[in-house]
Amino acid sequence: MKDLEQRKSWYSEVATKYTSQQRKNWYNDVADAYNRTRPRYPQQLISRVVELAQLSPDATILEVGCGPGTATTAFAELGFSMICLEPSQKSSQLAQHNCLPYPNVEILNTSFEEWPLEVGKFDAVLAATSFHWVSPEVGYSKVADALKDNRYLILLWNMTPQPEYEVYQTLHEVYQTQAPALGRYEERETQEKQLKRFGQAVIESGRFQDLVSEQLPCEVTYTIDDYLTLLSTLSPYIALDSQQRSSLFSGLQKILERQCGSTIQVSYLSAFHIAKKI
Repeated sequence: MKDLEQRKSWYSEVATKYTSQQRKNWYNDVADAYNRTRPRYPQQLISRVVELAQLSPDATILEVGCGPGTATTAFAELGFSMICLEPSQKSSQLAQHNCLPYPNVEILNTSFEEWPLEVGKFDAVLAATSFHWVSPEVGYSKVADALKDNRYLILLWNMTPQPEYEVYQTLHEVYQTQAPALGRYEERETQEKQLKRFGQAVIESGRFQDLVSEQLPCEVTYTIDDYLTLLSTLSPYIALDSQQRSSLFSGLQKILERQCGSTIQVSYLSAFHIAKKI
């Protein structure tokens, strides 16, 4: 149960430091930036998820923490009926806008914990880089109860985009001066270990079995401005004091423009975990 306990410890730390209302609105101020710069999920992974979860065209999906619809639209385009929960008011409004072409998608401005459970209704429960925000005491059990028998929990993950190590080295001094806790480079191996822990926690919950995990290396090129905007949507940067964040971004921008010119290439792992309800 070690990995599940680690997740509980992380959630407890966040829940202790921030109120329920603060957690619900965590992304409110950066919702537009999130919608514009967060990487999407590769179609190759989406297709594999649909195949492995045996989703028929008339399947009904519950999405937990849909944000502005980053993953929602990829499934909606395939014709699935979806109920999508998003606690941030601004993000849910963006999701509603992004899903206007899909009449079978309903966006609800609520958290998964507050959502009135509909027992045994769904063919799949989906969470795209969001399930770590759900209370571990509630999450897996409530997901299992919402699923039909022998149906699937689908966890999508886009890990934190990383610049090339040589670029990171040029930024190290700025991080050490302005925000030492954020000056951490994630090797591919580190991201793979994190993904493995996420998958282990699903099985350790005792509510799911037959875990299948796959990952895909991805690259994205951003303008320097868009890369900094992307960073502004990541939780460790959101948690910074506004003056500290401004000083950090100013220092990063100067070095990036000098080292990289107008654009920067970043890489990350996009992955999924699928497990069947016991």
